[in-house]
Amino acid sequence: MREDWRDDYLARVTQLQRSYAAIPAGTPIRLSKPTSNLFRPRAASAHPGLDVTSFDGVMHIDREARIAEVQGMTTYEHLVAATLPYGLAPMCVPQLKTITLGGAVTGMGIESASFRSGTPHESVIEMDILTGAGEVITVSGKPDDPHRDLFFGFANSYGSLGYALRLQIELEPVKQYVHLRHIPFGDAKSMQDSIAQITADHSYNGVRVDFLDGTVFSAHEQYLTLGEMVDAPPAHLRRPSDYTGMDVYYRSIQHRQEDLLTIHDYLWRWDTDWFWCSRAFGAQKPAVRKLWPKSKLRSDVYWKFIALDRKYSFASRIDRLRKRPQREPVVQDIEVPVDRLTEFLDFFHAEVGIEPVWVCPLKQRDPAVRWPLYEFDPEVTYVNVGFWSTVPLPDGVQPADGRVNRRIEEMVTALDGRKSLYSTAYYSPEEFRTIYGGEDYDLLKTAYDPDGRLLGLYDKVVRQR
Repeated sequence: MREDWRDDYLARVTQLQRSYAAIPAGTPIRLSKPTSNLFRPRAASAHPGLDVTSFDGVMHIDREARIAEVQGMTTYEHLVAATLPYGLAPMCVPQLKTITLGGAVTGMGIESASFRSGTPHESVIEMDILTGAGEVITVSGKPDDPHRDLFFGFANSYGSLGYALRLQIELEPVKQYVHLRHIPFGDAKSMQDSIAQITADHSYNGVRVDFLDGTVFSAHEQYLTLGEMVDAPPAHLRRPSDYTGMDVYYRSIQHRQEDLLTIHDYLWRWDTDWFWCSRAFGAQKPAVRKLWPKSKLRSDVYWKFIALDRKYSFASRIDRLRKRPQREPVVQDIEVPVDRLTEFLDFFHAEVGIEPVWVCPLKQRDPAVRWPLYEFDPEVTYVNVGFWSTVPLPDGVQPADGRVNRRIEEMVTALDGRKSLYSTAYYSPEEFRTIYGGEDYDLLKTAYDPDGRLLGLYDKVVRQR
């Protein structure tokens, strides 16, 4: 990393502002970048996107202060590769390699450290944001910052207020290995109670817990995976496991009480098989996996298959030929208070039926601040529930109706929860305002995008423009 990073960065900022200003008024503005982790379709655009591909890379790391200067389009794969040699990592590393830092901050992100470290936007110190007005503003949460409203309102704005070009973030020290314990539970209530205990104490049976997530295989089979960072392998686990080849990580949870991974492989344990979604492409069948290049077992490769299917509708055509029922995509992450988790899972098993399901607890890191566009009770521990598949529909019901997704939205709201907006949403404008910022968002939009050059949040995530 060069010491004169700032001059180079500022030159690229100036060029980007020129490109932004050159886009004709009234033209929809979108980013041009090689990856996306959004699961909602968007209306096609005849105009080229704003090219931000040069804003990828870690510009500076201060090992002593545990701070990194990172460009907004930097993928977490690149970010982790830059920080691990210093024995450091971001406070929260979302599960997929091609998620960008800017995307995780403006679009929310979560991982197994979130019960102690919160979500990615909570470890941002300051940002440079290209606003809808074409200005580049440095924002922070400092009490005397005139733009602190944008700093706190940026999370969950999904590019409707601007784009993060530079982020100064906190890092934390990490150890070489992660020792895993897979704890089985026969019912959701027992798992819920253990989540509440572990997130309160940061330990289980007297052993420190640095990472916590869970996998629900059925109503009667669920596991919490507890991770403890260690400097050396335990005596009975001398060699770390490798789930980047023939073995599949999530299947090991059912068969191993303990495991050991390098910190690198732990952070990316879910990317190799896109949690469990690689099974849709046959990648978990031994005969197929043996021939599948190891370097292509990763989430962005599977994304390309999804893009092809969206374009040509292969799956739905095959279903029609085989006279199978139509299927509704149900790809969502929701959060409910930990004491409502059992209620949600009981509903989910009865009415949706997707398995497996991922669970991951989170709690706001600093209870004194307010993030208005995705607001939690700072005193409450929540649990993220992730499910990503399709469900069969009755005759006469169309996937576009969103029958199952709407029912999930209703239940999440009834349980005082929230739903992430990276996928399809069906809220009415009135419902949406009550959940995602309302007047706070209106004030931010007026202040930082007065001419409406960027699509509004509702237009982007519900109307899919």
